[in-house]
Amino acid sequence: MNLTLSDILAAQKTIAGKVVRTPLLPSRHLSAVTGAPFFLKMETMQPTGAFKLRGATNAAQNVPEGTHTLTCCSTGNHGRGVAYAARNLGLKAVICMSSLVPQTKIDGIKALGAEARIVGSSQDDALAECLALAQEDGIAEISPFDDPFVIAGQGTVGLEILEEVPDLKTLLVPLSGGGLAAGVALAAKTITPSIRLIGLTMDRGAAMKASIDAGHPVEVPEVASLADSLGGGIGLTNKLSFRMCRDLLDDVVLVTEEEIYRAMQVLYYEDSHVAEGACVVGIAACLSGKLTGLTGPVATIITGRNVDMDQFTRVVTGQDIKLGDYHLKGAAYGA
Repeated sequence: MNLTLSDILAAQKTIAGKVVRTPLLPSRHLSAVTGAPFFLKMETMQPTGAFKLRGATNAAQNVPEGTHTLTCCSTGNHGRGVAYAARNLGLKAVICMSSLVPQTKIDGIKALGAEARIVGSSQDDALAECLALAQEDGIAEISPFDDPFVIAGQGTVGLEILEEVPDLKTLLVPLSGGGLAAGVALAAKTITPSIRLIGLTMDRGAAMKASIDAGHPVEVPEVASLADSLGGGIGLTNKLSFRMCRDLLDDVVLVTEEEIYRAMQVLYYEDSHVAEGACVVGIAACLSGKLTGLTGPVATIITGRNVDMDQFTRVVTGQDIKLGDYHLKGAAYGA
């Protein structure tokens, strides 16, 4: 199917009062760094701590009659959104995750009354379990990204940004399975065709980038990252988000773990925000010089706050970080 702006406008009505219209805050520091007005869309302010609540809520409101359980695979934030939406509808939820998901996100899902099912060591393993569950009567799967209702729900972020900054020139969107990027790009490109949409992700395990380069969905090894929310594949049978990201994004930029580390420090010390590594990939690209020539208002989406606080503390205090077999050398902010 082909999504249109009308689907996103319908989602905006469906989720109104069920999710927060989050603030769009100016960043004086990043405006100075880029030479353009720079805004932060604070999806950290959602009740579940991440933008994923938008798509999960829209999809949950549209499941078939007779559904008693929602299921999904997740790197954490989508699962939290599905669990929250299920609880509000009086439904059960089973969230399938791999062993790479941080414990803080697992605990957050359990706290919402959902079953957290840990399966294998990759998003693909979790997806297989989820799809098997969805074969049972009364259980509906909500994809984290390749679902029209999820994409439309995430697209409401783009609507809100352009309602507040209609002359926005560049929008930087964290990129994983592409649900957020697809929805936001559809909204933004329809309203302002000249706007520049850039997807940002880490340079290790970037499934959507590898798929776009290959011309079709591909599998990539999943590894530990500061941007753990951006991990996982896009599904070899991807029907929507791959095509939309391929066609609507103007570019995809990769950033290193070291660049993510520094950007987390900048967002904390300069703008006083606690956020996940996945949130700062756009900031990382600007700070590293990978994005230049920003001539008009710029915005990025601070997608979630559900970070492992022990790891976050180590980052902002300049300590070393171990990411699986990757050793990230720490550095104090400003050093």
